[in-house]
Amino acid sequence: MPTTVRKGPGLGSDAGTNVSLLPHRNLRNQLMELGLVGLGKMGGNMRERIRRAGHTVVGYDRNPDLADVHSLEELVGKLTGPRVVWVMVPAGAPTQSTIDELAELLEPGDVVVDGGNSRWTDDERHAEELAAKGIGFVDCGVSGGVWGLENGYALMYGGDAEHVEKVRPVFDALKPEGDFGSVHAGKVGAGHFAKMVHNGIEYAMMQAYAEGWELLEKVDSVTDVREVFRSWQEGTVIRSWLLDLAVNALDGDEHLDKLKGYAQDSGEGRWTVEAAIDNAVPLPAITASLFARFASRQEDSPQMKMIAALRNQFGGHAVAAK
Repeated sequence: MPTTVRKGPGLGSDAGTNVSLLPHRNLRNQLMELGLVGLGKMGGNMRERIRRAGHTVVGYDRNPDLADVHSLEELVGKLTGPRVVWVMVPAGAPTQSTIDELAELLEPGDVVVDGGNSRWTDDERHAEELAAKGIGFVDCGVSGGVWGLENGYALMYGGDAEHVEKVRPVFDALKPEGDFGSVHAGKVGAGHFAKMVHNGIEYAMMQAYAEGWELLEKVDSVTDVREVFRSWQEGTVIRSWLLDLAVNALDGDEHLDKLKGYAQDSGEGRWTVEAAIDNAVPLPAITASLFARFASRQEDSPQMKMIAALRNQFGGHAVAAK
């Protein structure tokens, strides 16, 4: 029996609605230019959603088939100051090198937004480096995965209010329709810290669904595990978008026989546990879910088949096929 994945509370229009025709109520009638660096699974869809809201986006990617321009220098040259450049590249060295290059190209009054999954401690260093040149910095945790173009992206951002306000029209274009889904979480680093905790909670929720699924599959008395999961989609206290995605995955591969029981971790689960240790906050469920992923690399875990399927459903993350 096929299923339609619901959008979740406050996450966009009814299925089938053409979002390109929807007005963005929070746009505040202020159109702007944006430079966007990194046009992969997330960045490419973000460029499209921002353009649908009426803004001008100049995109750069190392893949010339995706890019609007051929270099960061060309991207900066096509923007009118004060400029806003949004970086959507992998955390660590790729983000650092991009920000270093932008620091030499941009001018005082411009703003850089890091929308990748950087560690919050990196944000503090980036803000200091850019501030020395008069350039603002905003860190933004972005959640929405491959569904963000249609549903909108949940945004958690940190930085000085004056810098946040320069990016506000883009935040309003990216967020889901309605009053929620976007928050100025605090000072620099707060956005990525909030996104890190979000992902830690996500680890634990996926692990709980995966454990329940394996137990149901194990016993002889339950003969249709997929329909049990589907029955939970309405009227239960454990219904959620993740549950909807689990049913969607089971509709495509009822017993997940096509997947290996292996699930990668993005790094944010580790950072969440490390932050908990640093702040003496007990996180038994999140910590156990992280360790379960490590165990999946030593054996073919049935639970990790469900984790892998869920990560593929919401984020398009690669899976290991049998």
